[in-house]
Amino acid sequence: MLTHAQIWTAIDRLAARAGLSASGLAKKAGLDPTTFNKSKRITPDGRARWPSTESVAKSLAATGTSVETFIALISEAPRPITQAVPLIGFAEAGSRGYFDDGGFPVGKGWDEIAFPSVNDEHAYALEISGTSMEPAYRKGDIIVVSPGAPVRRGDRVVVKTKDGEVMVKQLARKTAKTIELHSLNPEHPARTLPMSDVLWVARIMWASQ
Repeated sequence: MLTHAQIWTAIDRLAARAGLSASGLAKKAGLDPTTFNKSKRITPDGRARWPSTESVAKSLAATGTSVETFIALISEAPRPITQAVPLIGFAEAGSRGYFDDGGFPVGKGWDEIAFPSVNDEHAYALEISGTSMEPAYRKGDIIVVSPGAPVRRGDRVVVKTKDGEVMVKQLARKTAKTIELHSLNPEHPARTLPMSDVLWVARIMWASQ
């Protein structure tokens, strides 16, 4: 019996074989670029959403892949996929020119690091500096941030304010008007900010420790 995870994994492997991201595969197949996004694979009420037969067929045609090869991708043993993600120092993150207003990495001046199994083509890495995030994160640690990932209560997040302050906190509560943030370092107080002062909030997906 085929599972939801097997089919989506095969699509990810098909994209990787073609040197594409999931959204790149969708565009190559003439589909909406978000067709294969991770956020589209589960409905808002938590039900599994399957790719359509048409979208799979168009992807196979666009990459010149046979149905037999696609079936093999379903059962193929997983292989680590490594890609480069942009990296800057945490102190630089408050500067202009590195992010757009949605918190996605843009501009020049980024270094790059190789990182396995990044599922968000917009993911980037920050190198921690200072001691304000100890003991959770220490100077030199690398955190990988996904600006497109949904943010939920309890997640560790990077927050940037409109005045350029960048902080790593734990999300306690977020409403249309305010955001409540718990500090990772017990010596630093919790913060409550009006959403009108917040430029963006992005979820931390991984940390090197």
